[in-house]
Amino acid sequence: MADQRDFYQALGVSRTASQDEIQRVYRKLARTYHPDVNKDPEAEERFKEISEAYQVLSDPETRRRYDAFGEDFRRVPEDVDPETWARARAGAGAGARAGGGQWRGGGDAWRDVDLEDVFGDIFGGARGRGWGPAPGADQEAELVLTVEEAYQGGQKKLALSGGRQIDVTIPAGVTNGQRIRLAGQGGRGGSGAPPGDLYLIVRIADHPRYRVEGRNIHATLPITPWEGALGATVSLDTPGGETKVRVPKGTSSGRRLRLRGQGLPNPRGTPGDLFAEVRIMVPSRLTEEEQRLFEELAATSSFDPRRSR
Repeated sequence: MADQRDFYQALGVSRTASQDEIQRVYRKLARTYHPDVNKDPEAEERFKEISEAYQVLSDPETRRRYDAFGEDFRRVPEDVDPETWARARAGAGAGARAGGGQWRGGGDAWRDVDLEDVFGDIFGGARGRGWGPAPGADQEAELVLTVEEAYQGGQKKLALSGGRQIDVTIPAGVTNGQRIRLAGQGGRGGSGAPPGDLYLIVRIADHPRYRVEGRNIHATLPITPWEGALGATVSLDTPGGETKVRVPKGTSSGRRLRLRGQGLPNPRGTPGDLFAEVRIMVPSRLTEEEQRLFEELAATSSFDPRRSR
């Protein structure tokens, strides 16, 4: 019987575990061993064991009595002092060995008293409890977002399996792999038990202009040859809108320009950065004047990027 076992060990928690921890562990075990889910022949007995342990430890008063009286907590009357009980129980060990199960010793008040006769039916046979309704299972679903949606947040309608649709509030600055918890939106509980939670796993979709790493955003910044050579201030589209980027004089393709704080927002700390990687673009077709100017530049410049420096 589960009474003879340690209820804390049955749930796998310490004797100092909080009520929240006990509830959390029980729900996880219940979803694993409930007979409607787990068809292993031993699962039902394990489920009974953890359910009885939870029924005892989830109630603060019952837990206090269990901590005080151990496996006898159901048999001891309310007005019995734990220390008196412990002393009498210690004497009962010797008395039982000498008297075939009668509780002897520990004072006249307890002499020759059979515990089963006196206390056995006080709690109405509470040992053989059933398992009760199982709480709903937690569920997971993927939430695919564009970079702009992850940056700005907002409302989004999500279709789930089974044809169910829900409206999701997306906080600004969510990142790849982040879990968004929707309390009570998971699997339904049985016979009035509470439903589980739904966890949305964020996945930021590939984007033609942006690449996301954590909270940092990478983008390509196309510039002209003369902007790279002379320096310039140019426009760049970002998920948060258009911004201005200062291109230093003498900038070549591949240089990364860091825009601090213009990556994904962070509600609890420092936002990410945006890295603009320069790419120098040349016209695919030149006008006559452009052709003349480039030829003049080629004739007068001594710059050779292939020459070792």
